Amino acid sequence: MKALIIKCGGSTIENLPFSFYKELVELKSIHDIQPIIVHGGGPSISSLLSTLNVETTFVNGLRMTTEPVLEVVEMVLSGSMNKHLVRQVMKAGGNALGLSGVDGKFLMAKPITNAEELGLVGEIERVNKQLLIAVMTQEVIPIISPVAVDNKGQHYNINADLAAAAIASAFHSSLCMVTDVDGVKVGESIVASLSDSQVVRLIEETHITGGMIPKVNAAISCLVNGVTKVGIINGATPDALTLFALGQGGVGTTFYLEEVMEKSV
Repeated sequence: MKALIIKCGGSTIENLPFSFYKELVELKSIHDIQPIIVHGGGPSISSLLSTLNVETTFVNGLRMTTEPVLEVVEMVLSGSMNKHLVRQVMKAGGNALGLSGVDGKFLMAKPITNAEELGLVGEIERVNKQLLIAVMTQEVIPIISPVAVDNKGQHYNINADLAAAAIASAFHSSLCMVTDVDGVKVGESIVASLSDSQVVRLIEETHITGGMIPKVNAAISCLVNGVTKVGIINGATPDALTLFALGQGGVGTTFYLEEVMEKSV
């Protein structure tokens, strides 16, 4: 059974139709594809931070994370958001297990390069692949909250796109980023495919901005690390997840490495 990493954005989860979870369960039961979910929770985190009067700011789409912010991040990601997804999969007839990247040292991290700007934001150094393989032998769909840990027990907030990219790289699996948009928009149109060099240019020219920047960077990072297929789809579009998983195309934006494409021509 091959794995498929599916990243669900925090702003997307509340609006995902029940049919999405049915597709998710059917990938495993009918198509013999093992889904691994990695989820965000940005809007819910921001809402709770506001309620608690904890200041929150963003730098290039990444949340500046102090100790008080990290406490709320864990509360939402590993608590309410994670268990919401577990329940939805169960309602759709599947079996799911929620995990934090901290559990079993599944996601090991170090401080991100510009930690002075971002605080307790980390980048993944190692994915404990064997832990997840053991979990999946129990016929469950793992649902991962992107909080990581180092060997000293320090926790880190991990951008969910980058966590999903690291897990996809570890499993050499395709990565499907499920969002509330139809793909990467340039001007008034959704772009069906983008190369790594095109992504760099579009960011420089500010056609790609804000929260889409870590998404497209994660996509390219995955390809560089050996993942063969990365795409962004709209989770509310009927059959989009199934079409992507089965390689039938026609949905969202897919990414490719220009150098690899040139060699194959």
